[in-house]
Amino acid sequence: MNVTLIKHMTFAVRDAEKTLDAYKRLLGAPEEAYVKTFAKSRTKAAVFDLGGTEFQISESMDADGRFSKWIDERGHEGLHHICFAVENIDDALAEAQANGASLKECVACKITGSHIHPEGWVAFLQDDVSGVEIEFMQVYKEGESMERPTGI
Repeated sequence: MNVTLIKHMTFAVRDAEKTLDAYKRLLGAPEEAYVKTFAKSRTKAAVFDLGGTEFQISESMDADGRFSKWIDERGHEGLHHICFAVENIDDALAEAQANGASLKECVACKITGSHIHPEGWVAFLQDDVSGVEIEFMQVYKEGESMERPTGI
C-alpha cells in the first residue's frame, strides 16, 4: 500500500474555539492557529501542525452535520478520521478493496472513490479501524494541481 505518513488527523468536537484553546494551553499548539469557516462542508475548523502532524479540530455548523452526527452516534467527541498519505491512491484503493474494503462517499464532495481535492487526490473507506474512519490522499507533487494527469 505504501503509506508514506499521516497527512492529518481530524477530531470531531462540539466547540472548535474551546478545543483549540485547550490545544494551545496544554499541548503547545501554535498561538497563530485560528478557527476558520468552510462554507462548502458547513464546518468550522482549526488546522495546525503539532509534532510534525497536521491536526484538524472540526465542528459542524449544523446539528445534523457530519461531525455532530458522529459525536451523537458515539456519545463523545474524539478522533474522527486519519488521513494516510500514499504514493499512488489508485493502487492503495485497489489493495484495500482486494482485502475486503469498500469505498465511502466524500461528504463534502458527494463523490465515491478517488477525486480531486485542494491538496491531492482523496478517497474514504466505508470501513473504519477501531471506530476511526480512514482517508487516503495522494498528495500533489510539485508542479501538479487539481487536474489529474493521464495514467494516474
